[in-house]
Amino acid sequence: MAGLAAAVLAVELARTRRRHRDALGDRGWLLERERATAARRAVAVERARIARELHDIVSHNVSLMVVQASAAREVLASRPDEAGTALAAIETAGRDAMTELRHLLGVLAPAADGSDDADDPLAPQPGLDRLGELVDRIAFAGLPTEVRLSGEPRPLPGGIDVTAYRIVQEALTNALKHGSGGKAEIMIRYAERALRVEVLTTGPSVLTGAPPPSPSPGAGRGLAGLRERVAVYGGTLDARRRLGGGYRVRARIPLEGS
Repeated sequence: MAGLAAAVLAVELARTRRRHRDALGDRGWLLERERATAARRAVAVERARIARELHDIVSHNVSLMVVQASAAREVLASRPDEAGTALAAIETAGRDAMTELRHLLGVLAPAADGSDDADDPLAPQPGLDRLGELVDRIAFAGLPTEVRLSGEPRPLPGGIDVTAYRIVQEALTNALKHGSGGKAEIMIRYAERALRVEVLTTGPSVLTGAPPPSPSPGAGRGLAGLRERVAVYGGTLDARRRLGGGYRVRARIPLEGS
């Protein structure tokens, strides 16, 4: 009898161990699937971020180059000095694009020794401290731009600083590409608990029945991406056509610890 009981216990023990192994196997499979899903999600997020960065860099600088090339072609024979100035601006825009692309590619493919070249002076991340350079390039390309600052300027977190710069860059680039003359006004306000960025551009008024400018394929993708960036920091971004003509881009980004 004792032998039979021992045999039954041995069988039950074997079954219990088998069920335990099966449960561990199922749990491992679930964990592996969760890790794979998380990895795919991370890849998708990173691809979207890279696409936005490339759009910001390429769209802005190429737009400037197209405008300046057109201006140079028109005055090449009659005013060679102005044509030379426009060609120099094209060269500068091209160098700026290469610098920013080099930085982006450096982030994607770090040095073999694992070192970070983020401090490389040839590859800075643009922030509001470079707003003057951006405004000068845009004004030279044919869009007079005025900047107004309010509040007490203070250092910003790197991501917010870059995002604020990109908002202004995208709004001005769109105005330069799709507008017909006019001017732009940038307002940066350092509020107590938030950074406010607003870009106003002029253009044909809807009140006069003037048709809106025809956007090029892919237009608006930059602002859509920036809206996602701003949302990451708990902020909002609004872009719409103004009744009096032109467009308004307005963003509010909370500043933690303010």
